[in-house]
Amino acid sequence: MTATRPTPILRVALDTPLDRLFDYRAADAGQGDVGRRVSVPFGRRKLVGVILDVGHDSELPEDSLKTACSIHRDSPPLPADLIELARFAAHYYRHPLGAVLAGILPPAMRRLDSGPGTRMRAGEGAYALTPEGLAYADRLPPRAFAQRALMRRLLAGPLVWADLDANTRGLLRVWRARGWLKGVTAAVENAAAEAWPTPTAEQVAVLARMQRPAGFHVWLLHGITGSGKTEVYLHQVARVLTGGRQALVLVPEIHLTPQLTQRFAQRFPGRRLLSLHSGLAERPRREAWLAALEGRADIVLGTRLAVFTPMPRLGLIVVDEEHDPAFKQMEGMRYSARDVAVWRARQRDVPIILGSATPSLESWRNAQRGRYGLLELSRRAHEGALLPAVRLVDARLDRPRQGLSQALARAIGQRLERGEQSLVFINRRGYAPTLLCDPCGHAFPCPRCSAHLVLHRGRGADLLLCHHCGLRQRPPEACPACGSLDLRPAGQGTQRLEEALAERFPEARLLRIDRDTAARRGAFAAMKARVEARQVDILVGTQIVAKGHDFPHLTLVGIVGADQALVSPDFRAGERLFAQLMQVAGRAGRAGRVGEVLIQTAYPRHPLYQAVVTHDYAGYARRTLRERRVADFPPYASQVLLRAEGRAEAAVMAYLQAARAAAQGLDAAVTLFDPVPALMPRVAHQHRLQLLVQCASRGRLQAFLDAWVPRLRALPASGVRWALDVDPQDV
Repeated sequence: MTATRPTPILRVALDTPLDRLFDYRAADAGQGDVGRRVSVPFGRRKLVGVILDVGHDSELPEDSLKTACSIHRDSPPLPADLIELARFAAHYYRHPLGAVLAGILPPAMRRLDSGPGTRMRAGEGAYALTPEGLAYADRLPPRAFAQRALMRRLLAGPLVWADLDANTRGLLRVWRARGWLKGVTAAVENAAAEAWPTPTAEQVAVLARMQRPAGFHVWLLHGITGSGKTEVYLHQVARVLTGGRQALVLVPEIHLTPQLTQRFAQRFPGRRLLSLHSGLAERPRREAWLAALEGRADIVLGTRLAVFTPMPRLGLIVVDEEHDPAFKQMEGMRYSARDVAVWRARQRDVPIILGSATPSLESWRNAQRGRYGLLELSRRAHEGALLPAVRLVDARLDRPRQGLSQALARAIGQRLERGEQSLVFINRRGYAPTLLCDPCGHAFPCPRCSAHLVLHRGRGADLLLCHHCGLRQRPPEACPACGSLDLRPAGQGTQRLEEALAERFPEARLLRIDRDTAARRGAFAAMKARVEARQVDILVGTQIVAKGHDFPHLTLVGIVGADQALVSPDFRAGERLFAQLMQVAGRAGRAGRVGEVLIQTAYPRHPLYQAVVTHDYAGYARRTLRERRVADFPPYASQVLLRAEGRAEAAVMAYLQAARAAAQGLDAAVTLFDPVPALMPRVAHQHRLQLLVQCASRGRLQAFLDAWVPRLRALPASGVRWALDVDPQDV
């Protein structure tokens, strides 16, 4: 008599708050299904999960197991190395594995209706200009900024459909209907490559040092702004591609991906180049991700989420602007893409380059200790280009009027006379930080948050807007506290600075770039094209324009409102300010023109500003690391922040106190501080408090978490939401 073969049992990771796997029966499952997506019943719902194991045993009775609905075999399974990476991230950052795997998948592949029906047809993966399109290249209207930007990209080589946003796709459809475009394969082997410039002596030395046997190694590339760090990346990517491998390049901001994509496409026209970031529409994001999974991509450029891109032939990882806080995810799994990238490079035994003009202190200390190889680019790559001269304008003596000191206004006027461009940088959007009642001092707080409402000036009417919870309301005619009609804007924002510049220089062409003006898809590219086409005289911008952008005709940078970071309670505020000032200063004088930077400050003798004046990153890092060592702050200690929030502040505090008590006796080397309010104590009616945990040893801290986290999950937490933030960036 033939024995009945037991029904295979799937162990499935699902996107739920429960940090466990779920068992399901599936008669047609086999070991080849490990890593595949599967649809399963979960309560009254159906969810898409990932199969992590196929066996015949379960801790639950077999008759209590539900049957999986279907296994998705229309795409390859997640590779074992990517699942291992997800397991590492889930454990290190203390987040449910199912949620981590769900975050790795594109949104379109997490849904039940995801299928192969929208896969791109072969031969239609990219578009190139026809002779008719080339003939029209010089006849586009001057103010058709989006079309001119698209034409420049097409002149550099074919564009891959999956890499484009909805606006660009719309233009491509119109142009194809006119006969300006033709469909081509995504990889065009015979496209003309851009000539490679001769490397500078410093670049040659750096590239020579990186010529070493294949394998894991971390290189910290410390190069001043304009020194040609990207050129080093390109040469290393070329080496990897020659060996049949893939390259992953990470940048901190979505706005940096188009220009970097264009530059890589010009150098590698016969290679499949993909962009991956949250700004992509669902379909192109899925197509790009699948192309990477199937090994059809040679180069992937993306923001922090791209660190989890499946790449079977991975040979190099590059993290540009590695110091940037944007590489830290601030909700969900609070991971650092830079640190995950280093772990992945070790896992795959490949080199990784961390590049920055102002490296994070953690990376700098690793280089000083010999854990990372330190590479230096101390001169600008463009022949004759020098670092800009930085001057401090004492705001106590030259008092700003409407945000502008006489020195800054005079310098802007000189640039206008010479036909050069200026950038006025203020990291504060809106018209004014708040609306103020002069007689009584009432400052219009947000009723839902521990913050003031920010005044925004619209075309039709003013608005008071909360930048934390999104509350919008019209300003009242009278003060609600004293009834006075004497309400005035207090402080400067980008809108008010733009207004002041328009009054001072009515003949100048102004452009404001901040989150408000650049929010629409394609808007930033169009505005950048205007600046490059010299259709802008004065640029007013926030941190969006502070990094990674090359404006050849911009010779003056004025910095307004930088002092606020000097009095922040966050011990990293100074480090971020220094990096921001060095980055924005680097926009001036990058193409052989003499650059100048003016910083308006009431503290001209502050050591941080003095280091910016002398472009002395090493000196600033040495002094700051000395202070961190005395204070026992990172990188001399490892930290974890237990964040909790709820509508009842007493309940949140009680949970954190219970959490602190639950840690008693686990490890005397781990310090738990008292619960305190967060830097922003209340957002959207939610009271936010935090408990800091610290230890000199990262390994001991992780071992402590192994024992503490189960106790945290067992604590009563009615009305309280909590999460662990490992290696927090805002304490």
